[in-house]
Amino acid sequence: MPASASDPYDLAVIGAGSAGLAGAVTAAELGLSVALLDSSPQTGGQFYRHPAQAIGAVRPEALHHDWPAFAELRRRLERSEVRHLSGHHVWAVTKENGDGKGNGERKGDGERKERGDVWAVHAVTGADGAEGQPVRVRARAVLLATGAYERQLPFPGWTLPGVVGAGGAQAMLKSGLVLPGKRIVVAGSGPLLLAVASSLAAAGAQVPAVIEASGYLGYARHPRALAANPQKLVEAAVHGAALLRHRVRLRTRSAVTEVHGTDRVEAVTVTRLDRDWRPVRGTGRRIACDALAVGHGLAPQIELATALGCATRPTADGTTALALGGLQETSVPGVWAAGETGGIGGAQLARAEGELAGTAVAAGLYGRPYREGRIRALQRRRDRMRGFAEAMAARHAPAAGWTDWLTDATDVCRCEEVTAGRIREAVTDLGASDAHTVKLLTRAGMGWCQGRMCGTAAVCLAAGEGQLRRAVEPPAERRPFAVPVPLSALASLDEPTGTRPDTAPGTDH
Repeated sequence: MPASASDPYDLAVIGAGSAGLAGAVTAAELGLSVALLDSSPQTGGQFYRHPAQAIGAVRPEALHHDWPAFAELRRRLERSEVRHLSGHHVWAVTKENGDGKGNGERKGDGERKERGDVWAVHAVTGADGAEGQPVRVRARAVLLATGAYERQLPFPGWTLPGVVGAGGAQAMLKSGLVLPGKRIVVAGSGPLLLAVASSLAAAGAQVPAVIEASGYLGYARHPRALAANPQKLVEAAVHGAALLRHRVRLRTRSAVTEVHGTDRVEAVTVTRLDRDWRPVRGTGRRIACDALAVGHGLAPQIELATALGCATRPTADGTTALALGGLQETSVPGVWAAGETGGIGGAQLARAEGELAGTAVAAGLYGRPYREGRIRALQRRRDRMRGFAEAMAARHAPAAGWTDWLTDATDVCRCEEVTAGRIREAVTDLGASDAHTVKLLTRAGMGWCQGRMCGTAAVCLAAGEGQLRRAVEPPAERRPFAVPVPLSALASLDEPTGTRPDTAPGTDH
């Protein structure tokens, strides 16, 4: 805790998943005062979603991989003095001038350096931010551990009830113990599909097939990454055995190119793809089902960082991640990042990066090297797992020809009901040559999701038909708001101090 209610925290951690938890508890154990903010009512992030106690789940750990690691982080959090602010939707991080005292350096207390500039983390409270209670938490350093969101590629019928994200289906099962249907096809690209399919099958769903647009033989091109991460092969073997046990068929180099049904999903058409992900004519086959769980990987959630001007980098699968230094620092002094913000890599990598960032922040605030041996060990672990993550991203990157399965009537932007035909018209008839111009002409990306669902498709269609185009996310935009914010929250910015850290609502710890 800060020395007084008006003092800033040493560190504000945004996100209570694997990276955020590891960073928060590490920093607290090294003597820092830490505030941990997260939009969810409980810790764990997307990976360790689990039922609320009121549901009465007997063994929630049965639906998770590596649950003991999360349980240990949770125990460390409970023993620490970290202030956990649940139900806090962070919409911006801004820099404030000096807090009126402590400028320069103060000796004693480990020779901690007191800095004149502090960060203000702005949030609104409530299950979805609807309560609109503004909160401002001030800190000397910020750790961004905001995770990722699912990347979707549209196709005819994808707006029918019963079509859910692959990660969304897993979240429904983990947090609510419910299934999106009884007979569920799992489709898209990426290793998440295997985990989702095995979880759904174990929970009692019938999974007739897993449809993977890429393949797995390409991993053989990365022998060093595989050799350095043998646990990944073990995980793949576990999921593969589960699929065999439940008689789930795996179809590679294929995609769901159409969903059929009136009021909800009744069947899907699965089509073979060529190496450029273009549908092969005459290969379509129907599979009866009442739900489809589909996803084409994850995209780092970096809106807070790009609003601060943090540098980014393109990833092997076409998304945009933060460019980070050897100690998880961003290009903006005083701001660190860990986990999926630096590229998709899984919970184990996120924990290592979170601990590394927490240790680095402590060293930075105290102005001297700290636990150098541990830092080097964490860096080696991070680099090893990051190497595998990059190989994985390259193997499952969407190829150029996937837009060929879009008909002109296919909705691309669901929020604004913009079809592929309208976007193609903006390109061919109105001269749009980039996603921003498409957005201005068609409103694609202007809806509630702010382009998270349609951004990839808009970029690819804007590249023009018949050209060599790659499925990439839109360039990282600097937006002032990371989540929807009521006007009352903006009005509170005129208050001299905002809500004090010790009086912020929704504190669990």
